[in-house]
Amino acid sequence: MKAATRHPYLDHAGPIAFAHRGGGLEAPENSMASFAHAIGLGYRYIETDVQVTADGRLIVFHDPVLDALTDGCGRVEDLPWPDVAQARVAGREPIPQLEEVLETWPDLRLNIDPKSDKAAEALVGVLRRHAALDRVCVGSFSGKRLARLRRALGPALCSSAGPWDVVRVWVAGHGLALPVPQGPHCLQVPVSHRGLTVVTPAMLRAAHARGLPVHVWTVDDGAEMERLLDMGVDGIITDRPTLLRDVLRRRGQWRG
Repeated sequence: MKAATRHPYLDHAGPIAFAHRGGGLEAPENSMASFAHAIGLGYRYIETDVQVTADGRLIVFHDPVLDALTDGCGRVEDLPWPDVAQARVAGREPIPQLEEVLETWPDLRLNIDPKSDKAAEALVGVLRRHAALDRVCVGSFSGKRLARLRRALGPALCSSAGPWDVVRVWVAGHGLALPVPQGPHCLQVPVSHRGLTVVTPAMLRAAHARGLPVHVWTVDDGAEMERLLDMGVDGIITDRPTLLRDVLRRRGQWRG
């Protein structure tokens, strides 16, 4: 059984700590402030999302509309950047462009979820312009979107498994031998989905046998972090970066 090729993005001693959207329970999510907060704690990996504006700017933002997370309103893809730039996350933090994040922290590793096909297309251009493939991993609930990104950017792109590839690994772990998914370098999964436990010892064994590290989202409880780390997961994505850092420190596994 041929294992997946390990990507340099994943080179890290011990479990990877990811600040989810910069750590949305400790600072306004997906803002320069939340990223700076996580980096100040020692984080080297941040999970984030991107949307694209009407005039093609790639912004760090989760929702398709401004209304719930900012004091602005409207669909991001219908608004030009000057309008989006006026909105404030949690009423106080501006929405950054991805290029600003890449330029501000050239050593930061980003896990990026492009929230639409248009955002994925724009992401290809940004990553090429900034020669950032060595410090970015992309993930998505859309297997087709991931496949298009892999075709566009080639094997230098680190990517996580889409939903179907996750199913293949899970099923393999529970008795049905399936081939190694071609393309992904890691699995990034919830603890459970629709009542089914996703992260199990058998699933972890199947993933690791195929050379695929497993990162789990979004974990905000200390006891659950401990349980997953004891099980052998390779990374945890959290909205509470201070808590995860403290848990890893107690275990002697904190590396930032």
